[in-house]
Amino acid sequence: MTDDAGGRPPGRRVAVVSGGSRGLGALLVERLLTDGWTVATFSRSPSEFVEKTAATAPEHFLWDQADLTDFKALRQFVRDVTRRFGRIDLLINNAAVLDGQQLFLTERPERIAAGITANLTGPIVLTQACARVMSLGGQGQIVNVSSINAIRGYRGVAVYAAAKAGLNGMTRALARELGPMNIRVNSVVPGFFESDLTTNVTDTNRERIQRRTPLGRIASIDEIADAVSFVVSPHASFITGQSIVIDGGITC
Repeated sequence: MTDDAGGRPPGRRVAVVSGGSRGLGALLVERLLTDGWTVATFSRSPSEFVEKTAATAPEHFLWDQADLTDFKALRQFVRDVTRRFGRIDLLINNAAVLDGQQLFLTERPERIAAGITANLTGPIVLTQACARVMSLGGQGQIVNVSSINAIRGYRGVAVYAAAKAGLNGMTRALARELGPMNIRVNSVVPGFFESDLTTNVTDTNRERIQRRTPLGRIASIDEIADAVSFVVSPHASFITGQSIVIDGGITC
């Protein structure tokens, strides 16, 4: 018997989740631990969730401080995970940075560069480091958390949209390149849902989003996590290179 993708002997699977200290990332960490995974995560700062989880599951949970813009720290984190747990079976590129809306014509070059680095280059560097470990084990999964900004235009988020579209492009290319190594690569593309990235959205804009959504409501964070849970499950074992949209139909 082997794990989901085959090729590696059974054992407690190891997942890396970026930005797992709060929000969707914390929920994914919690679900993976409940499902029997060992989980390693990082964020720019700890949280009550991190402290609680480290106390209740010390043998199967690792948190470290790291930033997506610090490539050296990302590679060191992956080395630390591999040294401690011996394997990496899953990477969820969840962490993202969106510092409010910014009109493109007035956006400063340094802010543009920072947005691309945090939301695209950092995840690419992290993915490369994890994929190298997965290739040695003969199996693995990569899930990129993208955004509907990547497939439908919205005012004030051009740089963020470009970065998320880059993740979707990477998903398709890596599915081709890593498939022969038994590594699946997919994107989950959420629409609007309650998260740290949407705390500044006004009530007026929330109502407008609901009106434009065919299902007439905003997604719960659990519905986004459900999609990720499906993608990493054995039920999706023949799905790779896909961008799965969870948006209530707003991009139809």
